[in-house]
Amino acid sequence: MLQVNKILYSTDLSKGSEKSFEYAVFLAKSTGADIHILHVVEKLSSDAKMALESYVMDDGQRGEMLKARKRQALSKLEARQDEYWAAVDSDDLVFRDKVKSLKVIESYPVEAILNTSRDLGVDLIVMGTHEKGFVETFLGSVAKNVLSRSRVPVLVVPLIDKRR
Repeated sequence: MLQVNKILYSTDLSKGSEKSFEYAVFLAKSTGADIHILHVVEKLSSDAKMALESYVMDDGQRGEMLKARKRQALSKLEARQDEYWAAVDSDDLVFRDKVKSLKVIESYPVEAILNTSRDLGVDLIVMGTHEKGFVETFLGSVAKNVLSRSRVPVLVVPLIDKRR
């Protein structure tokens, strides 16, 4: 039987990603696994870098703007965690201790997810779909590549459309 001791939960920070975090928490409760949370701030394209260099001449200011992207993402990640845990039953608050790390990386999403999963030695990757939809966006790009290249199981949680 597969033993799950460490879960990597990768999030795009969309509101719909909360459902995939619920699965990660459920699995941690069921198996006793620790959860490591990852958000990837996608690297700027060459065009975006050129525009930034054109409009922000000061190297220090440009560097600070790039660092601010990661700080803002971490702040949003922490706020989402606070919102999630504020809404759970008091009995389940003990499972917040299962979250062992919150990490924001500037990189390419697939590479960052795979490298982090390998570095942490996780047994399972949990990720959600983008808000645009499962087939159109997410599975066609990040999830598809993570699924095809991962050496550990990957649970992809579809966005639930409440309008249906």
